[in-house]
Amino acid sequence: MKRITKKTINKLLTEARNAREFSYAPYSNFHVGAAVMTRSGMIFRGCNIENSSYGLTICAERAAIFNALSSGVKDIVAIAISCNDKKICTPCGACRQVIYEFSEDCLIIIDRKGGYIIKNIRELLPLGFGI
Repeated sequence: MKRITKKTINKLLTEARNAREFSYAPYSNFHVGAAVMTRSGMIFRGCNIENSSYGLTICAERAAIFNALSSGVKDIVAIAISCNDKKICTPCGACRQVIYEFSEDCLIIIDRKGGYIIKNIRELLPLGFGI
């Protein structure tokens, strides 16, 4: 697992919490924010956006990653995730695969009441596949 400073972790969590404020979740009321950090230290945010046609919904993690990609950045090293639920909120299967696609060693920082947990994408998606 790559090393990441507590200061960087706290910054990413703050960005994810701030991104959560823009979440559009009128159906589930499950608000999620995410913030990805690149190797150079750039941070890109995203939030979940629901749609009445549920298949058209996008998760916060993919929104943040696609935000980075659409800005020409692919070297993602970490992602922080924050939700409005009291339980921890880990990436769904689709998000895990997208994270793995762009960073096979990505650190996942999961916000939770009173702290956070850090996992590597390989822990959350064993035997993931890519290029």
